Amino acid sequence: MAFVERVFSGVQPTGNLHLGNYLGAIVNFVKMQETHNCIYCVVDMHAITQGVDVWGGPVELARNTREVTAAFIASGIDPKKHIVFNQSQVSGHAELTWIFNCVARMGWLGRMTQFKEKAGKDRENASVGLFDYPVLMAADILLYRATHVPVGEDQKQHLELSRDIAQKFNNDFGDSIRSQGANDGLFFPLPEPLITGPATRVMSLRDGTKKMSKSDASDNSRINLTDDADTIAQKVRKAKTDPEPLPSEEKGLEARPEADNLVGIFAALSGRSKADVLREFGGGQFSSFKNSLVDLCVTKLSPIAGEMKRLVADPGHIDAILNDGADRARAIADETMKLSKDIVGFIRRR
Repeated sequence: MAFVERVFSGVQPTGNLHLGNYLGAIVNFVKMQETHNCIYCVVDMHAITQGVDVWGGPVELARNTREVTAAFIASGIDPKKHIVFNQSQVSGHAELTWIFNCVARMGWLGRMTQFKEKAGKDRENASVGLFDYPVLMAADILLYRATHVPVGEDQKQHLELSRDIAQKFNNDFGDSIRSQGANDGLFFPLPEPLITGPATRVMSLRDGTKKMSKSDASDNSRINLTDDADTIAQKVRKAKTDPEPLPSEEKGLEARPEADNLVGIFAALSGRSKADVLREFGGGQFSSFKNSLVDLCVTKLSPIAGEMKRLVADPGHIDAILNDGADRARAIADETMKLSKDIVGFIRRR
């Protein structure tokens, strides 16, 4: 069966989106839409797999779902050319997950390292949803028969599982698939990772050895996407550095995590390499480099913050974008579910 090339990107609705989320994922999502047919999904069903203390409860979930959507739009994703929606509006995600639960094997899920990390020592007390999270992720991707998925290091294992599930479904139901008209016996594609260039790993502004995180107690450790120009400038100027001048080449950044982080942020926001940035600023003091970094951050990020604030202030408009995206996503998903049910042998209304 010939598959339409399609990219599925899922983002959890966590609050306090920051520069790390922007440079690590959203920038690449924006670039992707120029060359690919894209579906951008706010995965609110994944969000509730951990305790309510983690995802914040119903009001917080709705607020965070709208905020992620606002960040997508403010950053330049076009919801008319591509599909932007929240997962829970399309029931096919849950339906296909059940079929895949009966295809996937306990041993496969038992090997997923992310469950072990998130469940911690109290594994017996983790939700079934958290254990089953990778099967829902496989259903998210394969419900749209997506051929490519942009994945970070932490999700590579889950994409492998999606491929294993697709392969086993095609094998288990090969005769039925052929009887539905697919002579090659392939109903689901084996999705490939989409390599979108190096994702920038952004570290804390207070400690260059720790990842920038919304859970860090210090707000000065991160640049939030909702920070205004003055706040951005203040945080960059306060960012931890060391007393040495900037090196002239990349090798000189190796034992200097804070310097490496700030040069990396400058490079990513300006679309240049670290080597190129150091050619311009190497040998100089941090103060003048930070002034340039402030100008760059404010130029790139404050328009996004302004647009996000405008969008979040009009939840009806965001909901209309999500509803329209969900209608378009559902049209694709319903077709997949009809055929999946026929292949498995479920009787349905025709």
